[in-house]
Amino acid sequence: MNQKTLGEFEQVVLLALLRLETNAYGAAIRQLLQREINRDVALGALYSTLERMEKKGLVVSKLGEATAQRGGRPKRFFSVTAEGKAALKHAKQTMDTMWQGVVLTVGGEHA
Repeated sequence: MNQKTLGEFEQVVLLALLRLETNAYGAAIRQLLQREINRDVALGALYSTLERMEKKGLVVSKLGEATAQRGGRPKRFFSVTAEGKAALKHAKQTMDTMWQGVVLTVGGEHA
């Protein structure tokens, strides 16, 4: 089976989508990343990543209802595909394997 390799940012975005479930749209994803991992992400960079992952078959998107608050524009909601979940699982297994037996010392303390 040919596994797609995920970068670190792709992994955190996929995890954000899974955590947000049916409420995974640009601003909500951006807020979750800021709140949970203190990572300030430009919406343009986020959407570029989401579009790239959609082309790879890792996520799918659909348009929600248009709202007056958004000037009549609909939100675009994202969800992780089965292929995206498999790639994420593979990335986790790879990192878990590589961390086995590794002990980091930072300033004399184990990290």
